[in-house]
Amino acid sequence: MSKNAAMNSLLIENISKYYGTILGVERVDLAVEEGELIALLGPSGCGKTTTLRMVAGFVPPSSGRIVIGGRDVTDLPPQARDTSMVFQSYALFPHMTVAQNVAFGLEMRRVPRPEIASRVAKALDMVQMSRFADRPSPQLSGGQQQRVALARALVVNPAILLLDEPLSNLDARLRAEVREEIRDLQQRLGLTTIMVTHDQEEALAMADRLVVMDVGRVRQIGTAQQVYETPADLFVADFVGRCNILQGEATADGFRLGAGQPPLPCENQQGLIGPAALALRPEKIALADGGDGVTVRLRKITYLGATLECHLDAGGQSLVVTRANDRGADFLRAALPGQSFLATWAQMDAQVLPNQQGDR
Repeated sequence: MSKNAAMNSLLIENISKYYGTILGVERVDLAVEEGELIALLGPSGCGKTTTLRMVAGFVPPSSGRIVIGGRDVTDLPPQARDTSMVFQSYALFPHMTVAQNVAFGLEMRRVPRPEIASRVAKALDMVQMSRFADRPSPQLSGGQQQRVALARALVVNPAILLLDEPLSNLDARLRAEVREEIRDLQQRLGLTTIMVTHDQEEALAMADRLVVMDVGRVRQIGTAQQVYETPADLFVADFVGRCNILQGEATADGFRLGAGQPPLPCENQQGLIGPAALALRPEKIALADGGDGVTVRLRKITYLGATLECHLDAGGQSLVVTRANDRGADFLRAALPGQSFLATWAQMDAQVLPNQQGDR
């Protein structure tokens, strides 16, 4: 179902959307390559769904342009854009069977009936729903409805597939299962895909690149590893995954939690001097009951089965450390609140960033 590579690219140039004087999206630039899956990630109201709907043609931009396969589609209606969307609510027609729902878009395009039958059968087979072709859509489970909605989007052979929170109505176990199915299908078909989600794990697991948004603006674009390990600012560090944020001062020889404190190992990626923050992921920190390191005091340990979550005090600031619940953690399981440990981490794993989250 994949098209020519030139037909499967997307370019968003300086797109903004205002509702009167209220900012929806401001100056978004994004180039999506053929076969790439991009996740628009951010909290509710950050502008990610507005951006997706501008690509689909449901919301007109206030400025900027949208180019699909080298063709400017900014002023074209949705049906002329060669895109297809899977909505958060699935939007299946309750009076239709599964096959009828999938065929609907082809019928609107006046595709010959023999071809409709062939393409519907192929689409249902791709999402493993062939045996439910004659079942009324209200009799399907949430996961099955999601697969039908995906088949309906795929059957029209779109240049760009748009997914609006496609897994939000599924339970945790089913989310993980369907997530893998969508990613596998997208890669096999080489589908250029834009997905909206507020779920960091979902975005990290599925996307080739993440676009992290907040209050209508893009904070960072990068691979999952780039965004997680080298966040552009404190908003990204705090929103994507769990992160310790320690306030202090960046100096010429490192980061200090307070006056007279020894410098901590860190990467000052923005060359800061003065008040700043240290961003440090919980799993990047090692704890020991002897040797060298930063002295920390235990507040409590939370048992999470495969991992232990250690809540500590570091110079009056909170520090969380996660580590595997293995034999090497015996000294932690026996620890009491108030006990001191030494914390260490690699310099590259601690990022010094401006100590504000940006213009919110």
